[in-house]
Amino acid sequence: MNFQVHGLADVQTGLIGEHSQIWQYCVVLPGARIGRDVNICSHCLIENDVVIGDRATIKSGVQLWDGLRIGNDVFVGPNVSFSNDRFPRSKHYPAKFVETVIEDGASIGAGAVILPGVRIGKGSMVGAGAVVNRPVPPHAIVVGNPARIVGYVGAGDAARSLPPGPVESAESKVAGVRLLQLPRFSDLRGSLSVGEFGKHIPFQPRRVFVVFDVPSRETRGEHAHYKCEEVLICVHGSLEVVADDGFNRMTYLLDRPDLGVYLPASVWRTHYRYTGDAVMIALASHHYNADDYIRDYEEFLTHVGSPG
Repeated sequence: MNFQVHGLADVQTGLIGEHSQIWQYCVVLPGARIGRDVNICSHCLIENDVVIGDRATIKSGVQLWDGLRIGNDVFVGPNVSFSNDRFPRSKHYPAKFVETVIEDGASIGAGAVILPGVRIGKGSMVGAGAVVNRPVPPHAIVVGNPARIVGYVGAGDAARSLPPGPVESAESKVAGVRLLQLPRFSDLRGSLSVGEFGKHIPFQPRRVFVVFDVPSRETRGEHAHYKCEEVLICVHGSLEVVADDGFNRMTYLLDRPDLGVYLPASVWRTHYRYTGDAVMIALASHHYNADDYIRDYEEFLTHVGSPG
């Protein structure tokens, strides 16, 4: 036996990987599967239909119920509460419990509540005490009740402007993404901003769409394209755009009508933190084609050759 079980623990499964540790006053039922180098702290309960990946940490006071799938390198803080039945009744059991998935590298803070059927995305962070009642995107940071996105891991503070001087665009650490400074003219009659295709806009648009009336807690985008390029301009209010090339990610604040962000193909984009009055115009290089969208983040990482 290459794993450690404390003498005061009741562990009924043998499906435990090498070098894992299970501490005192834990109960683990026979069907549970636990990976390598896992640390299960004291006073935890693990039911039968539970899978825990390698190098996970489960802190004290956590109950892992049937249907829970925990990936590799996941951190579950003390007293996190999971649930697996949307309409629980005493002595009434569903034919199959709802599956909840915590993807690789995610962290869940102390005392958070995870409702049934939620997927916590790869590398994301759930703040202490948050109540998560909907999916959390990869690398998102969520807090509050109900949980809302307040940032993205590794995206840094929002890039708010271009460097000083007569520049029309600025590259970023995300491959091909850049802020675009459109010409602006102001006088007593008001202000005007203009963009010329092929000069300020680096492609000939085939499609334009407008996004507005977005509730502040909602996110949009959450996809990449195989071919299509886009320029996003917020003509009223503000929003933030997170661009991710599979190796780097960065946040861009769009808060004036003479500033846009260029997003090439093969870049994952997410829009969030819309103000209530935000109006965004998007210029796209291609007509709409559902087959041009990559909507699964793992598929995107494979497409760009990223290990994730």
